[in-house]
Amino acid sequence: MLRNAPKFYEVAKRIVEITENTILVAHNAQFDYRILRTEFRRLGFDFSKETLCTVELSKDLIPTEDSYSLGKLTRSLGIPVSDRHRAAGDAQATVKLFKMLLAKDLSKNIIKESIRLEPKHQMEPKLLDIIDALPSITGVYYMHNKNGDIIYIGKSKNIRKRVNQHFTSTNPKSKKMQLQVVTVTYEDTGSELVALLKESEEIKQNKPFFNRALKRHIFSHGLFTFTDDNGYLNLKVSNVNRKGTPIITFSNMRSAKSFISKAVDEHNLCQKLSGLHNTSSNCFNYTIKQCFGACIDEEHFEAYNKRVSNIIEHYAFENQNMVILDRGREVDERSAILIENGVFKGYGFYNLNYQVTNLEVLQSIITPMQHNRDSQHIIQTYLRRKQHQLKIISL
Repeated sequence: MLRNAPKFYEVAKRIVEITENTILVAHNAQFDYRILRTEFRRLGFDFSKETLCTVELSKDLIPTEDSYSLGKLTRSLGIPVSDRHRAAGDAQATVKLFKMLLAKDLSKNIIKESIRLEPKHQMEPKLLDIIDALPSITGVYYMHNKNGDIIYIGKSKNIRKRVNQHFTSTNPKSKKMQLQVVTVTYEDTGSELVALLKESEEIKQNKPFFNRALKRHIFSHGLFTFTDDNGYLNLKVSNVNRKGTPIITFSNMRSAKSFISKAVDEHNLCQKLSGLHNTSSNCFNYTIKQCFGACIDEEHFEAYNKRVSNIIEHYAFENQNMVILDRGREVDERSAILIENGVFKGYGFYNLNYQVTNLEVLQSIITPMQHNRDSQHIIQTYLRRKQHQLKIISL
C-alpha cells in the first residue's frame, strides 16, 4: 500500500488547504496532531490547529465503557466499521463515533467550545452567508452569539428554510436575534420526532435567552377517564393541572375534541359517555346504530369498557416496553426511541444491518433524555399523527 503512495511533501499543500479554518478531530488526537506537526516541521512549516479528541470526549459522555480503543468502542456502540486499521476505515468510524458523541452532548459543550476555537466565527458574517452554509434537512439548529453561547434553539424539517424565516422576519424578537447571531450550527436527526425531543430537552438544559417563551408547557388539555355510577368508563377532556395525570395530552381543546370524535367513530363509543353529547337520554349515534346503547344501559358496561381500555392502552404507553423506529440521518440508518416500563429513556441511531431488539444493545446506543410531560406529549402526538409511517417493536 505504501510502495506507490505519495510522499508527505507531495500532499502537504493539499492538507493545508483542506484543513484551513477547521478543527482537527481524531481518536487520540494528540498522537495524530504530533505526527502532522513533526512532518510539517521537517518542511519548515508551522502547522497549528485546534483539536478535539474522541477518546477524551467518549470518557466524558460515555463513562461506563470498559475500553476506549476505537475498535472496542465502535463494537460496543454498534458502529459498523469496514477496513479496520486502515486510514479510510478508521476515519469513517471516527466520524460516526463523533456524530454519536455530538448527539449525546445535550449541553452542547463540544459545539460551544468549537466555535470559540474557530477563528472565522469571530468575524461578523452576513446573514446571507450563514443561510448559504445551512442544509435543507430535518434537525435541530443552534444560534450562537460572538462568545459561542447558544441564544436560540429550534427544530425544523428544513433547517435552511426555517433559519431564513428568522432572518427575514421583522418582528421585534427576530430583529434582536439578527443583531446578536454570529453563526448557526445544526445537528442532523433525520427523524422529526428526534428533532422535537432534542429541541425540548436542550431548551430546558441550555435555557437560551430567546427561547424564554417556550418555558411554559407545550400542552394545555388532557384526556381523563372516570367510572360513573353505572360502571361505565367515561372519557373527559379538561385543562391539564397538577392534581390529575392525563392519559393523553393535547396542544389545545380543538385537537382533543378531534381525537375523541375519531375514536368514537372508529370504536363505536357513546357520544354521551365521551363528553361529546350532553343529554339525559340516548346519544345521536345510538339513533343511527353507531352506538350500542351504553348511554341508556343497553350495552353491558364490561363490553363497552373493554373498547375504551383498548384505546387508552394503545395511546398511553404506561408500563410498556417498546422501541419506536423512524427515519435516520442516512439511507442505511434508522432512529430508535426507547420506552422502558412506560418511561421515555432516550434516542439513538443504528445501522440497518444491526439488531436493535436486544435491550442491552439498545441501552448502549441510546442518548439518555429526561422523561417528563413535555416528552410524553411529543411522543403521543407524533404517534397519533404518524402511526402508519412508524414501526413499533414491543420488547
